[in-house]
Amino acid sequence: MPEFYKKQWFLYPVYVLAFFVLVLIAILCYFHLIMGISTFFIFCIVLFVVIRFELTFQRNFEKYTTDMITRVKKVSNEAFNQMPIGILLYNKDYGIDWANPYLSSCLGQHALAGWHLYDVSETLLLFIKGETSDDIVSLNNRKFRVFVRKEEKLIYFFDVTEQTEIEKMYEDQRTVLAVIYLDNYDEVTQGLDDQLRTNITSLVTSRLNEWAVKYGAYLKRASSERFFVVLNESILAQMEKGKFSILDQVREETSKRNIPLTLSVGVGSGDLPLSELGAMAQSGLDLALGRGGDQVAIKQATGKVKFYGGKTNPVEKRTRVRARVISHALKDLVLESSNVVIMGHRAPDMDAIGAAIGILKVAQLNERKGYIVLDENDSDKGIKRLMDKVKQNEELWSHFITPGQAMEFANDDSLLVVVDTHKPSMVMEEKLLHKIENVVVIDHHRRGEDFIEDPLLVYMEPYASSTAELVTELLEYQPKNLKMTMLEATALLAGIIVDTKSFTFRTGARTFDAASYLRSHGADTVLVQELLKEDMDQYLRVAKAIKNAYIYTNGIAIAKVDSDDYYDQVLIAQSADTLLTMTGIIASFVIAKRGENFIGISGRSLGEVNVQLIMENLGGGGHLTNAATQMKNVTVDEAEEKLRFVIDDYLQGGTQS
Repeated sequence: MPEFYKKQWFLYPVYVLAFFVLVLIAILCYFHLIMGISTFFIFCIVLFVVIRFELTFQRNFEKYTTDMITRVKKVSNEAFNQMPIGILLYNKDYGIDWANPYLSSCLGQHALAGWHLYDVSETLLLFIKGETSDDIVSLNNRKFRVFVRKEEKLIYFFDVTEQTEIEKMYEDQRTVLAVIYLDNYDEVTQGLDDQLRTNITSLVTSRLNEWAVKYGAYLKRASSERFFVVLNESILAQMEKGKFSILDQVREETSKRNIPLTLSVGVGSGDLPLSELGAMAQSGLDLALGRGGDQVAIKQATGKVKFYGGKTNPVEKRTRVRARVISHALKDLVLESSNVVIMGHRAPDMDAIGAAIGILKVAQLNERKGYIVLDENDSDKGIKRLMDKVKQNEELWSHFITPGQAMEFANDDSLLVVVDTHKPSMVMEEKLLHKIENVVVIDHHRRGEDFIEDPLLVYMEPYASSTAELVTELLEYQPKNLKMTMLEATALLAGIIVDTKSFTFRTGARTFDAASYLRSHGADTVLVQELLKEDMDQYLRVAKAIKNAYIYTNGIAIAKVDSDDYYDQVLIAQSADTLLTMTGIIASFVIAKRGENFIGISGRSLGEVNVQLIMENLGGGGHLTNAATQMKNVTVDEAEEKLRFVIDDYLQGGTQS
């Protein structure tokens, strides 16, 4: 019982009052004895009654208090042992000292004392250590939210299974919008009679409807080549599990009829208004088309993008209308600018330099000063040979500047043209992207998530063999008084020859047209061969790189350089090219050191394996038949292990994100 109650301070005034009453009775007895005795007798009766009431109150209060304590203990015991709240005490070694029966029953155990927290849940241990922010753990197919009191080493478990199920149900039913586009519908149906066109359209529509019904999605045809789909997150997850097999189905069935059609799909997913989901779906479609089509791009509200498909070469367009429109738009932008700054990617190759020289010619044809940004210290031997030739031409050499000079020449009215890359992290001087507002991007690589922000003009054609091919076409639609020097035409032709491996890879009719155009303007094929010659040391290093090559699986070869020799990216790429020429190899990968804690990987393919998807999963990119990546703070063996894992995932139909 509390000390304050034992002392009963509240009775002290009563004692004082009783004392004064006794004093008054004594005085009364002095003056009137009989009346005083009568009064004293009455006082004793009253005092007896008061004391009796007080004693009764104390007994009742003590009984009430005892009952209350008993009930509280009972409730506490029930809370510890019967209520659906798990309670656990652990020690400094994360061993379990005690757990209430409810938690033990959740784990199907009689007692948990002596267990380790890792045995209960790995996620729980990570949460206590602060290595994860996920406070939801799974115990025996139920979900619990945990609250940890580290000072007392106490953990509370609250069952949130129903709540998480409701949340999952909400997420599964969340609306998703998708747009489907027939990539090359106009091209493949051009010239077909009405009956055949109707048949192929009906076939594709029928397959899409069957696919939508199978998954429970709503599909509506918007035009001859565009469809609109409404689905939810649960249906989307099922489609992802099936790897969007509709892509292969439509491609294969239309190819059997010699009318190969492919699909591109843009998907908008997330807890967003319908208008924003629609915009995301269209943006995803643009991204899928920019990567060459025949694939699905899923854009999520978090900014994450996932890709499916894209395992075939993009179909070459048969019309030059787009090239003419882009050429005229570029001309207008050049005329509106005070000067033109041109840059490619770091460690430029022949394609980047050749395309830059071509854009320089566009600027000159429109009477604007042009400058090519180049860091000579960051270039291979082939580029150095080309630059030696350029230096002999004082007029052309005067237009090459360093990244530092480019920052000085750039102003508010400058036009920045980026060639052979669209990734801001790969350009020659990233600061120029922030200093120059007006930017044009010309590239032939499949578009990735990392893209230059808000360009005025984008000319990306993954079907093209090279950026030099695209720039050559743009030159054809510039003013007719075009006069190119032999060196300018040769640089562009060298870019095409390097990227096509002498017209053997990704070569279309437009590629030969561009080469013919350059040859007619003085391109020297002998000089191209001179620029591309290998020296003996380079040849021996390539041989060393592929010496220990092995077939990993399904005709995919992997070679790695175990020594501490540093290989530049061009040499690694040449090694992969050489390995691909071997019998029985359909794809090759070469791994080598490029610097301290810096690994380079190049992938090459004959077309059956999409090395771009494999390299993108390792942080790189490229094309279906040639791609590369760079990895930091890993060893050659660790890079090899990661490569093998990604190859396995690709062969099993995995995706990229």
